Amino acid sequence: MSNDPKVGLTITHRRYVPYSHAHYAGNLVDGAYSLGLFGDVATEMCIRTDRDEGLLASYSDVQFHAAVRAGDVVEVEGVLTRVGRRSRTMNFTVRVICRGRPDLTESAAEVLTEPIVATTASAVVVVPAS
Repeated sequence: MSNDPKVGLTITHRRYVPYSHAHYAGNLVDGAYSLGLFGDVATEMCIRTDRDEGLLASYSDVQFHAAVRAGDVVEVEGVLTRVGRRSRTMNFTVRVICRGRPDLTESAAEVLTEPIVATTASAVVVVPAS
């Protein structure tokens, strides 16, 4: 059903990545953090399109392009790309839009001139029959 008017709907969340989520040297955050954010965006998408939270069925083509670090501000975008009878396909992107600068001072940070694409993925969610 590519002509469904819901196709193309975009949901965007922004989130500060707290230092409590750092798991690795250099204040790196694990990749599962991005997947959790994708789930939050997918939930809002389903609520807006189907009045239900939906159920995430699968991820595909998960790509980790760049690190997400504690102290970053990330923008998480989901775009609805396909609407089936009960399934919805979405494409997701995490972009780092602000980055901590502990090399300058403990609490220094900057807005990035160009966002860094950190993670991309596609996912399928299912919703109850209407």
